[in-house]
Amino acid sequence: MADRPTASIVGGGPAGLIAAEKLARDGFAVTVFEHKPSVGRKFLLAGRGGLNLTHTEPFDEFVAHYDATGWMAPLLATFGPDDLRAWSAGLGEDTFVGSSGRVFPASFRATPLLRAWLRRLDELGVVFATRHRWRGWGDEGAHRFAGPDGSEFDVVADATVMALGGASWPRVGSDGGWVSVFESAGITVTSLRPANAGVVVDWSAAFAERFAGQPVKNVAVSVGGAAVDGDERSDVRGDVMVTTSGLEGGPVYAVGREVRAELDASGGCTLMIDLHPDQTVEQLTERLAKRRPKDSVTTWLRRSLGLHLVAVNLIREAVGARLPADPGRMAELVKRVPLSIVGSMPIDRAISTAGGVALDELDGDLMLRRRPGTFVAGEMIDWEAPTGGYLLQASFSTGVVAARGASKWSRGGREPSRSLTDDDR
Repeated sequence: MADRPTASIVGGGPAGLIAAEKLARDGFAVTVFEHKPSVGRKFLLAGRGGLNLTHTEPFDEFVAHYDATGWMAPLLATFGPDDLRAWSAGLGEDTFVGSSGRVFPASFRATPLLRAWLRRLDELGVVFATRHRWRGWGDEGAHRFAGPDGSEFDVVADATVMALGGASWPRVGSDGGWVSVFESAGITVTSLRPANAGVVVDWSAAFAERFAGQPVKNVAVSVGGAAVDGDERSDVRGDVMVTTSGLEGGPVYAVGREVRAELDASGGCTLMIDLHPDQTVEQLTERLAKRRPKDSVTTWLRRSLGLHLVAVNLIREAVGARLPADPGRMAELVKRVPLSIVGSMPIDRAISTAGGVALDELDGDLMLRRRPGTFVAGEMIDWEAPTGGYLLQASFSTGVVAARGASKWSRGGREPSRSLTDDDR
């Protein structure tokens, strides 16, 4: 054991655990430090409704879902969707592809996969130090931790991989507490913001009380009416859920970056909801022209277009009680319901986090250029992606890349440091 190189993993989420596995397989004596009583808590929470590991679309299309395509593509290629599926199968969890191309473990749950993973890590000799919180850097490059009793001590390892997450879901460990420590060490951190988060709408009390918890099905969402990213990606469509304070759901999450940009620029944002994305204005006009003389507006919209009551009242919330009687104008409104957005949901209610360690602070192996021997993985890095398997895939991929970089570093076999975003990397 004394002859083996040592590695410290700070953070017991997917990025940290895959880094621990890769380094243990590479002959390292690995210790995972986690400030919660157990590891994998966010992984379990992510799988609560079905663990979406990755996606099967062509690689170029897959990479396009990330906001940092240029530097992320090589990392995803190092450990991509096929690699992740093979890894899962190796743990006894074969995967299947859903109708949307999303990939799930056969059990559809995170618990069996995590249990098998922890057994593997135990067999590889990985040591878990739970209830240990990282406090920063000690003397001569050591990492300082506070143990369960609050006492602090320094750990010196041949390489360290940090995977402390962002600031979403703080109850499972990702509380963003590392940001101030990094900044005090002179490391630039882009402000953490809610990503894949709901939006805040100033509903009337009557609407919120009556419709909160109800879905508006099969809609398309855009910001200001423009197509997201200039295309008709399937993740812009889907169901949105009315909440007491706004809207949630995949189509809302897909336009999160655009919403934040509008809110930052003007303090407000208009979200356009297409309640009938499979029909043109002309087709809807033709159907609406068959209104019966005694039909109320609600009956007219429900009978002619099949709109549910929540969708009809969503239109009323957007433009007021006086709705157009002209079929053409009503059709245009159904295709572009303008909702005024006043904010994003708080970061502790977001699925993921935007922002993180600035890319210029990292080299091509995800090592901190100001802290040689310390590597960063997962949601700590400044990248963003939608739900649909993209978040977990990038966490695994960056964990693998950081582990490989750490292994090369400790053995003196890596290239000179260069920026992660250098064009010639």
